[in-house]
Order: sequence, then structure tokens, then C-alpha cells
Amino acid sequence: MTSAPLTADAVLASAADPIVAVDPDLRVVQWNPAAERMFGWRFAEVVGDRAPIVPDELMAEHHAVLERVRAAGPVAVHTRRHHRDGHSLHVRVVTSLLTDEQGNNAGWVSLFNAVEDAATIHNHVAQRAQLVRRLTDVVADINVDLDLSSVLDRIAHSLTELTGADAGGFVLIEEDQLRLVSLTQLSDHLRGYSAPLETSLFGELLRSGKTVLLATDDTRSLDDLIWSDLQGLHTIALGVSNVQGRPYGALYALYSRGRVGHVELELLELLAAHAGVALGNAMAYQEMVRRRAHERAVVDSSDDGIAVLDRAGRVRKWNRTAAELTGYAFADMIGTPPPFPLPDQHRGSLTHQLENGRWLEILIADIPETGEQVVDFRDVTQAKALEQEKDLFLATAGHELRTPITVVRGFATTLARQWDRLDDTARYEAISTIAERSTRLSYLVENLLMGSAAGSGELTVDKSPFDVVPLLRETTAAFRPLSEHHQVLLDAPDSLSMALGDPVATDVVIGQLLENALKYSPEGGTVTVSADVAGESLVVEVSDEGVGVAACDAERIFDRFVQGDVGDRRRFGGIGLGLYIARRLARAQGGDLSAHPNTPHGTRMRFTIPCSLAGNPTAHEDTAFGQGGRHC
Repeated sequence: MTSAPLTADAVLASAADPIVAVDPDLRVVQWNPAAERMFGWRFAEVVGDRAPIVPDELMAEHHAVLERVRAAGPVAVHTRRHHRDGHSLHVRVVTSLLTDEQGNNAGWVSLFNAVEDAATIHNHVAQRAQLVRRLTDVVADINVDLDLSSVLDRIAHSLTELTGADAGGFVLIEEDQLRLVSLTQLSDHLRGYSAPLETSLFGELLRSGKTVLLATDDTRSLDDLIWSDLQGLHTIALGVSNVQGRPYGALYALYSRGRVGHVELELLELLAAHAGVALGNAMAYQEMVRRRAHERAVVDSSDDGIAVLDRAGRVRKWNRTAAELTGYAFADMIGTPPPFPLPDQHRGSLTHQLENGRWLEILIADIPETGEQVVDFRDVTQAKALEQEKDLFLATAGHELRTPITVVRGFATTLARQWDRLDDTARYEAISTIAERSTRLSYLVENLLMGSAAGSGELTVDKSPFDVVPLLRETTAAFRPLSEHHQVLLDAPDSLSMALGDPVATDVVIGQLLENALKYSPEGGTVTVSADVAGESLVVEVSDEGVGVAACDAERIFDRFVQGDVGDRRRFGGIGLGLYIARRLARAQGGDLSAHPNTPHGTRMRFTIPCSLAGNPTAHEDTAFGQGGRHC
């Protein structure tokens, strides 16, 4: 099972030529005995570190060779390396790429041979160093800009400077076509010209598996794409540019005067490889800009407040909703902590109330790559209010239901246990009390069911013409005996236009208003029901002389589980659904219900309902409340 690794180690140990292998970060992973003898360092001294053998002035060349190997395969160069004692070694180096099982770059391996002709190698190294410096300057120039079109133009212009070409251009692969996207020393009208990839020199280069191709007028026609625009064209050299490991385009170098040598071809190959890197950077930058614009659009349009905090917890980003929820603009928050506490990530979320009364649910997440944190917060004020309403409802409903149930149970138990010992009067009183309390329970349950239907939007009413005056007369008459301390009056004309709505729903609304008027004027006084016409609506008002409603509560009292005097709930009782249901019944009929202060004290409830355009005014026998009337 271990024979293969042992054989590989044996081969390295016995190899006559120095062999050095480095990982993608250029740290030494293999350094055979022959390398120890050539360079003077033992393997244990260099493993895990960068090889100390490359002179500083040749470091650029060294990196260029590695990039060329990555893009085009093994490369052999004559160069110079350091010995441990400080003297220079003239060597020939053959460098190849190492890959893992998935084909990914795992590093490089270099094979060294000593070169005896020091003068030759010195001149060669000097020439290569000069060319590499030129290449380095060109590469630095094309990497200055991250705009894709600008990078393409810089590459084309650098081509003639570096390789001595008379003209050139960069072609881009677009499916099965080539498109000329940048050019130099050619007519500008050729920009954008396209041709089939399959029959082009670029197609031939891709099929060969190589990274450079040289074509001359002696071996083939040079009308590939539109290069015949250059008079006297005799040679075309092209190199493939890969982006993220895939062919993206090619550099074409065109020669009409001079000849192309090995150095020019090698420089073209290196420039094409570096062009791929520059294009990859520009494309990645453009993609990053696009993604950031997309993320910014998503963040800015989010209904949640979103903030990005730096390592110190200071705001770096603050979206539109964050400003709306908190009242703090981005300019106010930049560089400061957020105006609320942050949750412990182990607890998930945190609910917090701002000074403006709004409740926020706050969540937080880390961005490990940057050390930043993203804070997401949303408005949960309504949910918090509903939660409080539910708690209040449970407490109130329990209190309201407990009393009648206790009374019913007590009297029923008494009847069951003492029936024979009770006379008829006692039995009748007990049964009457049970009936009265059962009626109260039935009323509470009906209110709960109607409140549920109103809250779910399932509350429906019929709409038909009906006469509201008899309904008001009957309802006020029913409420007069309920209190010895109140005087219930009806102030309405003999005839009014017919109302368009539901008489049963209207009776519930008027009954609720009268019940509240009696309840919230515990000291007694006059309760007045008035009716009249205003525009296209019938208006019914119920006024009392009781505790009144504060201006700030004029809308709140129509919410579920809310009472007019929250500070004295046990005094007045109820579960706070009456006005909630009454308003929804009014609106379901096309009308409305609102609360207003009464003069000099008390409350005036105003109920409107549409007039029936087909209805006729009606006359009534009872004229105690005035003569005549107005019509819609």
C-alpha cells in the first residue's frame, strides 16, 4: 500500500539534477539532495519558506515565468540563482505546473542544470531582465484601470510597444463568432467587425491546445478577420487570453516590415496571459459594481431598516427605511453607534421601543470576511400592540365572564341541592337570576363572535331602504326603563328620507351607543338621540353628559379591547369590543361612526348612513318631536 510514495521519494533522492517544488504560495515542499548540493541549503532549512535562491533583480522574471507556466505549460529559461555562500550560479531551469486530482493549481516544480558559458548566460539574463522590466511596466499600466473597455484599449496599445508589431488588436469570443473590440494602428471603422471563430486563426490556435500561433504569408492567406487593412502584412502572431481558466479572447500582433523572433513571440505570449489577468480583474470589478448596485437597490427598497456596522460598531450604511423608522438620516448616523441596543447573537433577536414610541425587532449577523455586522430591524409596533391587546382581552374577558358564570353556577347548585327546601318564590328568583345572567353571557359571546367577524373582514350586512325613525323610537323606548338616573330623549323630525342599509345592524349600532351613554355617565343626566339629514347621508347623534372622551382618544376608542376611560376599567366593565363592532357595522353600510366632545361636558357620538335615492319621506303619527323634515 505504501510502495508508490516510497518509490517517488527514492526517485527524488537519487535524481542527479536538482529538483525543487513549491506550493501556490511559493513555499518549498520538495528539495532533493541534488538541490542541497547545488545551492548549499538543506531541505530542513528551507521547507515551508520561500526558496532563498532567486536574486532580487530577477524576481520579476521569476514571477513572469511562473505565470507563463500556469497559462501555457512548461517553460525553459537560462538565468542566475544564489548559492548559500553568496556566489552566483548560472543555470538552465525547466519549470512545470503541479495540479491536484481536480486539476487545480497545486504549485510548480523546477528542474535545474548548471550552465558553463557564463558570458552567454549573463547576456541572455540581462536581455531577459530588460524585457521583463518592460513587460512589468506594461502589465502595471494595463492594470491601472478597472473599466473593461479602457483595459482592452490599453492592452492593444501596449502590444505594439512591447512586441514591435506594426499594428494589432484584441478579439473577443462571442459564442461561435469573434468580434474586434480594440485596435491600434488600424482604421477605427474596423472596430466591432466580426467573423466566424471556426475558420479563424484563433479557432486554429484553440484546436491546437497551444497558447501562441505564428502565421506568415508564405504558409497561408492572411485575410483572417480584417487584417488585410494593413498594407504589406506578412506575419500574424496571436496569443490566447484566458479568464478564469477559459479562453476569453486573443491578441493579434501584425507585422508589415520587421520579422518576428522568439523573444517577440514569447513577449506576446506573456502579454496575452497578463491581459487575461487584467481582464479578469476588470470583469470582477464590474461584476462587483453591478452586485453592489443591485444590493443597494434591494437594500434601499427593503421595508426593513438595514444598517452595516464596522468593527467598532459604528454605522457605515443606513438605508431609507432605517431613517424612516428611527427618524435619523444617514448623515446623522454615519460613524456613530445605532440608536438602539444590539441583540446577543446567541439569543437571535431583540425587541426594543424607541423614544418615538415605535417598537423594533432587531436581528444581527456577522460578515466574517470584513469583520462587519449587518443589522436588520423592522417595525413591530402593530404586532406589539396586538399582543398587548390579546393579553388585555384575556384578562378582561375572563373578568367579564367570571361573574355571570359564578352566579349561574351558584344558583344552579342551590336549586339542585335544596330544591325541596325552597319555596316557589325562592325558586322563581333563582331561575330568574340564572336567566338574566345567561342573557348577559349570551350577549358577551355574541359580541365576541361579531368582533371576530369584524376583525377578519367577514362582517356582512344587507342594504335596502328602511325607515330609521321608528327604529330610533323603539330603541330609545327600550332603554328608558334601564336607568332611574337618566332621561333618554329622542329629537327627530316626523319624516326623514329612507336610509339605505341594514336595520338590524343599525339597531345594534344605536343600541351600543345608548348603552355606552348610560355606562359612561354614571351620575345620570340627559341622553339625547337626534336624527337629521346632511347632504346625502342621514345623521344620528347620541349625546350624554358623562365623563367624556379625551381628544387624543377619539380614534383609539374604536380599536378592539379599548375603553374610553382606561384608568377606571373595573368601574365600567366590558371587554372593549362594542365601539369596534359598531364602527365596522356603520362602515359596512357605507356610513361611519365618530366620537366628539359634547358641550359643556360628556360625549357626542355621530353615526352616518347613506340616504336611499329611491326612498320617499314618510309621515308618522307621533309629532311630539317636531313637524316637517328635510330630504336627501
